[in-house]
Amino acid sequence: MNDTIPHPLSPQDCLVAVMIAVSASDENIRTSELVKIQSAVNNLPVFADYDIDRMNMMAQTVFDLFEQEDGLDALFGLVRDNLPERLWETAYALACDVAAADGTLLEEELRLLEEIRYELNIDRLHAAAIERGARARHLTA
Repeated sequence: MNDTIPHPLSPQDCLVAVMIAVSASDENIRTSELVKIQSAVNNLPVFADYDIDRMNMMAQTVFDLFEQEDGLDALFGLVRDNLPERLWETAYALACDVAAADGTLLEEELRLLEEIRYELNIDRLHAAAIERGARARHLTA
């Protein structure tokens, strides 16, 4: 991929990038995680005007960044620069949903969620509530 993105990242691009980053954090993107991302983009109001064709570009951007030494820092820089602060908790909630989608939280996913909490300045109490909600939504009978 070249170093330029066709136009600036939209807030929705940032949300998609965060979800893809969580899915890719353990180097194994699971079908359940992809289904969760697709479902979020197709159903949540924040994505109402999102061009779904940009998802592939965002996935490639995340993969390219993950190959670089400081790629995670660069990703967080892009997110902080292009995602309004009012959507930071939304980004964390979507990240938690993707991490919980396959029923297990791996160490890499937990580390990335912790990093997202820190980088997006998510209040501890709010983070706990978001995590609890994700856990409740993804329990199996």
